[in-house]
Amino acid sequence: MPITSTGLASGVDIQSIVSQLVALERAPLAPLQTQANKFQSKISVFGTLSSMMNSLGELGTKLADPNAFKAVKGSSSASDAVGITVATGTAPTAMAVEVQQLAKAQSTATLAVPKDTAMGEGSLKITLGDWSTGTFAAGSAPAVDIGIGPGEDTLTQIAAKINAADAGVTATVLRDASGERLLMRSKDTGEALGFEMQATDSDGVDNTGLSRLAVQGGVASGVQITHGANAMATINGIDIESASNTYKDGLPGITLQFSKVTTGPVEIAVSNDKDAMTKTIQSFVDSYNAINDMLTSTTGYNPDTKVAGSLQGDSSAVGLQNALRGMMRSATPGGAFTTLADIGIEIKSGGKMSINSAKLSTALDNPVGVQNLFNADHTDPTAQGFGEKLKTFADGFSGASGTLTTRTESMRAAITRNTREQDNVIARAARAEARYLRQYNAMDAMVGQFNSLNSFVTQQIAQWNKASS
Repeated sequence: MPITSTGLASGVDIQSIVSQLVALERAPLAPLQTQANKFQSKISVFGTLSSMMNSLGELGTKLADPNAFKAVKGSSSASDAVGITVATGTAPTAMAVEVQQLAKAQSTATLAVPKDTAMGEGSLKITLGDWSTGTFAAGSAPAVDIGIGPGEDTLTQIAAKINAADAGVTATVLRDASGERLLMRSKDTGEALGFEMQATDSDGVDNTGLSRLAVQGGVASGVQITHGANAMATINGIDIESASNTYKDGLPGITLQFSKVTTGPVEIAVSNDKDAMTKTIQSFVDSYNAINDMLTSTTGYNPDTKVAGSLQGDSSAVGLQNALRGMMRSATPGGAFTTLADIGIEIKSGGKMSINSAKLSTALDNPVGVQNLFNADHTDPTAQGFGEKLKTFADGFSGASGTLTTRTESMRAAITRNTREQDNVIARAARAEARYLRQYNAMDAMVGQFNSLNSFVTQQIAQWNKASS
């Protein structure tokens, strides 16, 4: 309610008095607001901790994955000639590879004709098949017919129609000083993945019109044919053959990529990928340390700044910190390694975790043992692999009914109650202001009446005194 009087009649500063009285009524608001800010700060921290715990739990799942410590890598002594990729879980091995021939696709080139020559109308039939015996044997794919009509008979137009037909070949036009030629190529490599193109032209005469483009045995059209070929190589002295330069069928989990003919053996090896496995463990250590740092800063007291953390004394946060550090020291019995310390993951002062690189590298020479530490399956929850226990632990704090989730909901309920209390204080102050204004304005009006009466009486007395004199 606005203040409508300033004490003109009484001379009393009503606005100042009422403002001070209202300020006293609103005094409980400040501590409530401070309390609400603290609640909000805690909710923010709990939210961050919950997210970090979820991430830690996801890393637990990753560590417990049966393939987590089956990472392998391939190496080649001449990767520019023979490349290698390997699938997870492939057994370490080594071999010598020599490449005698690369796989290639069939290609053709017509004789040169003057630029923009009309080749004539008719039709082309492209059939995919095998030239390996010296004569063409059609494959199982149906032939593709391409009609060439009037005005569609230049090499450029014909190449476009061949490409649009999706017949398993590509076509382009080469232009040079001699004129232009139609170049065609199989989309796939290999001696059994060639093609034949028959031509039926309107003039019915071989080697004129559209028949100049025929790619088939017995027709002396002048088309140059380079037949497709398979890749030829040896692996440990054993001959192998592949329709493509990618060889994977004969080596489970291993794919070889042939890039050029070799002049000697190329040493190929598959080994455990310690770098990839170390990276997985490092991600876990970094995630744990981030949570540990967060809990240390929010539950502690900084003597330099003399500022306490927002969760200092909070039982949920302190309990999480103690439980987390205890969890990192848990054991998984029955394997070559039973604790994190056994593989070089060490807990230092202040709960900080670090990796002893030499010890971890030695442990990773036994990836099966490391895997057992993280994903051992056991009916006793305490004997489960560390990765499984870590996931369960994280869910216990950040899950739908976890400690952090419950604590956050409690804080939100406290903020709701705090908001109602603030609203009550504001309402009481508003009512008090209205009451004070009514009272002081009434007093001011009464004083004004007294002053008016006093003025009237004074004037009357003055007139009487004047009349009597």
